[in-house]
Amino acid sequence: MEREEVKAFNPYLEYVGEDLHLEGVSLEKLAREFGTPLYVYSASYIRDKIRAYKEAFPDALVCYAVKANFNPHVVAVASSEGAGADIVSGGELLCALKGGIPPERIVYAGVGKTIDEIKLAVEKEILMFNVESREELYVLNKVAGDLGKKARVAIRVNPDVDPKTHPYIATGMKKSKFGVDFETAKEEYKIADSLENLEVVGIHCHIGSQILDVSPYKEAVEKVVSLYKELREEGFNVRFIDIGGGLGIKYRPEDKEPSPKDLADQVLPILKDVEAKVILEPGRSIVGNAGVLLTEVQFVKDKGIKRFFIVDAGMNDLVRPAIYDAYHHIVPVKLNGSSYTVADVVGPICETGDFLAKDRRLREVSRGDILAVLSAGAYGMAMASHYNVRVRPAEVLVEKGNYKLIRKREGYEDLLRPFEGL
Repeated sequence: MEREEVKAFNPYLEYVGEDLHLEGVSLEKLAREFGTPLYVYSASYIRDKIRAYKEAFPDALVCYAVKANFNPHVVAVASSEGAGADIVSGGELLCALKGGIPPERIVYAGVGKTIDEIKLAVEKEILMFNVESREELYVLNKVAGDLGKKARVAIRVNPDVDPKTHPYIATGMKKSKFGVDFETAKEEYKIADSLENLEVVGIHCHIGSQILDVSPYKEAVEKVVSLYKELREEGFNVRFIDIGGGLGIKYRPEDKEPSPKDLADQVLPILKDVEAKVILEPGRSIVGNAGVLLTEVQFVKDKGIKRFFIVDAGMNDLVRPAIYDAYHHIVPVKLNGSSYTVADVVGPICETGDFLAKDRRLREVSRGDILAVLSAGAYGMAMASHYNVRVRPAEVLVEKGNYKLIRKREGYEDLLRPFEGL
C-alpha cells in the first residue's frame, strides 16, 4: 500500500526495494548520517512546481511565499527558476535576498510592519509594499520621506470571499485582521495618492491558505478587476494585480490537489482585458510536498486501550497537528513486512497535544525504526520552536541523487548563548 501512496504525494518519493528514497537518496541513510528529527527537501519538486505556475501564468510574476519555508537554500532554488518573493517580515526580506532574489521581485505584506522593517525594505527598493491599513500608509510615507525615497504601494483589499478552508488560515473575510474593506478601498487609494512619498502601483488580495476548491478565486478576482477598472477610470496607474496564493496540497492520500492550471482556468478569463501584470504568491503548493520530516521511534507503549509510538519529533518540530488538528500521512522508511496496528504517534513534549497522528493504522514498529512524516516542507521547520528547551532539527536538500546539509542541527550551546549575566 505504501509504495503507491508515497508517489502520489511526490513523484520523486519512492521505495527502492524496501527502502524509501527521495530523488534517489536513501532517507534511512540521511537519518543515520544527520540524526533525527530531520527535514529533507526535494529541489526537483520545487523546480517542477514553479515551472507549472509559470506555464499556467506565462506573463505573471510568481513570488514564492517565504513564510512557508524560509531556508535561504530553498529560496535559492525558487530564485534560480525566476521566482520572486512574497515576504511578511524584515527577516524574510533578508532570507529572500540571501537566496538570490533581487529586490525588484519582492513584495511585502503583513499587518504589523515595524519602522525598522519598513526602513530596510525602502532602502532595498523592493517592488512594492502591500499595505494593510490607513495608518500604515502614513507611516510608510514618513519613513520613505525621511530616507529621501518613494515607496511603491498596493493596497490589500478584503473581497469578503469564503475560501472554504480552516478558519485560522482564511484571510479574505470581513472579520479578518488583514487588508481594508472592499467598500472603503477607493478612499484608501485616494489618501495614498495624496501622499508625496508614495507611488500607487497595484492592488493586492489574498483569501486564505490550503484551498482545495479553486472556485472562490473566481469571485475574488472578479471583485479585484472591477476595482481595477474603477481606479483606472479615475486616473490611477495600476500596474500590478496581486491575487495572492493559497492553493492547497495533498495531505491525505484521497485528497485531490488543485494545480496551477486549475487556478489559471478560473481566473485568466477574468484577467484577459487587464493591462496590469499579475502577481501570484504560492508557498505551500511549492514546498509542502517537497519535504518530509524523519523521526526515530524511541519507545512503543501499549496501555491496553491505547497504543503509542513515541518518537523524537514533537510539536516543537511540527506544530500543525497540535494547533490545526492537521493530518500528515506517515510511512516507514523501511518496509519490513510487519503487520499493521492502530496507534497514536506522539512526541516527547510535556503536552497532551503533542502528537503527529491519532488512531492511525500503521505498520508495527520497534525502537530505533525511522518514520517519514509527509507533506512537511511547508510550515514545518518555519514554525519550529525551542519549547521544552529542545534544539531544532537539521535540514537537508536533495537533488538528482546528491544531497547537502542546508541547516546544521542546533546544539545546547546555541540555545544558551543568548542568556547573559550568569
